[in-house]
Amino acid sequence: MKKFNLYLILLLLTFITNLYASEEKEKKEYDFPLSPATKTCIGCHINFTPGIVKDWFESRHSRTTPGAAINRPDIEKRMSSLQVNPELLSYAVGCYECHSLNSEKHKDTFNHMGRNIHIVVTPEDCKTCHVVEAVQFSVSKKSYAHKILMDNPVYSLLVNTLTGLKKFDQDKLISEKATGSTLHETCLGCHGTVIDVVATKNISTKIGVMNVPDLKNWPNQGIGRINPDGSRGTCSACHARHSFSIEVARKPYTCGQCHHEPDVPAWNVYEESKHGNLYSSLGKNWNFTNVPWRIGKDIKAPTCATCHNSLIVSPEGEIISERTHDFGSRLWVRLFGLIYSHPQPKYGDTTIIRNKDGLPMPVTFSNEPASEYLIDREEQRKRQNIISSVCNSCHSSQWIAGHFNKLDNTINETNTMSMTATSIMLDVWKNKFADNSNPFDEAIEQKWIKQWLFYSNSIRYSSAMTGAPDYTSFKNGWWYLTENLQNMKDWLDFKKEISLKK
Repeated sequence: MKKFNLYLILLLLTFITNLYASEEKEKKEYDFPLSPATKTCIGCHINFTPGIVKDWFESRHSRTTPGAAINRPDIEKRMSSLQVNPELLSYAVGCYECHSLNSEKHKDTFNHMGRNIHIVVTPEDCKTCHVVEAVQFSVSKKSYAHKILMDNPVYSLLVNTLTGLKKFDQDKLISEKATGSTLHETCLGCHGTVIDVVATKNISTKIGVMNVPDLKNWPNQGIGRINPDGSRGTCSACHARHSFSIEVARKPYTCGQCHHEPDVPAWNVYEESKHGNLYSSLGKNWNFTNVPWRIGKDIKAPTCATCHNSLIVSPEGEIISERTHDFGSRLWVRLFGLIYSHPQPKYGDTTIIRNKDGLPMPVTFSNEPASEYLIDREEQRKRQNIISSVCNSCHSSQWIAGHFNKLDNTINETNTMSMTATSIMLDVWKNKFADNSNPFDEAIEQKWIKQWLFYSNSIRYSSAMTGAPDYTSFKNGWWYLTENLQNMKDWLDFKKEISLKK
């Protein structure tokens, strides 16, 4: 017992020393005060998780207060809430300010060193200061990413077929449904898991044993994860914690975590494009933190954020595009379509879509769109004009018109190739050469999937993002699109020939 008491005294002395040191550092390097609760957090965590603390100290959160942020000119604001709890206004946004919000809604709230805090900070917590951004994100496809994948029976069947365990038994390949851990490391790594509290557990830490919530499917930073407070998504998927950096969010590497070949090759195409070349060569000299973002001054070529969501102004400060955290709201066409490219959905929750075949898909097998669920031509033109205005900051109207005309042609041609592959597949099913009860599990069906999921997407992304010719030709492009189609036709002919001989 005496040894244990001595340990507690030493621990207390360490805490006081670290707290004093952090206060002295704050006085020397920081202009904004920390709340007593956050000082307590830092006093321990500067010793036990120094990387997190150092990261936060370099963040904008540590160097301003909501009270100061709320009074900045509208064009420069990063904080959109007009009313904030007065108790939060005068302190920097620290550990306690984020990890204690809405504690009554969090299943992961627990008593930690005498205060109720939760582990998972969610968009509902960030909404305290960033209400506009949180609301915009909440209606986006990204926030529904987990639901779209797991609650749409077509998508979930595809996921479970491609990721489940396979065993060979009595001349048959037996499939087992993907386990939680398998999905966690594959599709749900980007789409997000369901983070739930299953119990509490004791864990060993540097300061002894602690009783904490036992989180299922944690850690995960998937963009559409379901959080312990019931909210969807995570801001840290793009604004990586604990610096919550706008610079990190604006650079293409962040998007490249998930938007990667072969199915969504946006990063790969960007890296090869003229824009990506300029970024790779000159981007180190650009300003990725300025708000608003000035084309021609802060940046000389676009990144993903420039076109999809950032507040962009001319060098003179004229607004070119407003900030949005609904990342599909500027897009008029869905390049990544199930079988076919089609107009963007009206709603982020695409599980509500039903086409004329009665399937939860935006188009039929014959490429007839479920128009009531998709944006109309007027909305498409409106969105294309927004993107065109961004392009027009550097390019002539003729250049822009030519670019989008090429994209329209590419979409039509790749859709035609997908329809040809689908026609072959329908003939395969009609002749019972494959079982369409699961359209994703046989070799010929997986060739069909490659046609629209890999090759058509690669071509469309390359066309849309100002050109990466290798991705439209040989790198998952037209070469494979054509070869795969011929292989499908040869397979069907062979099956018919064998059938006639029987």
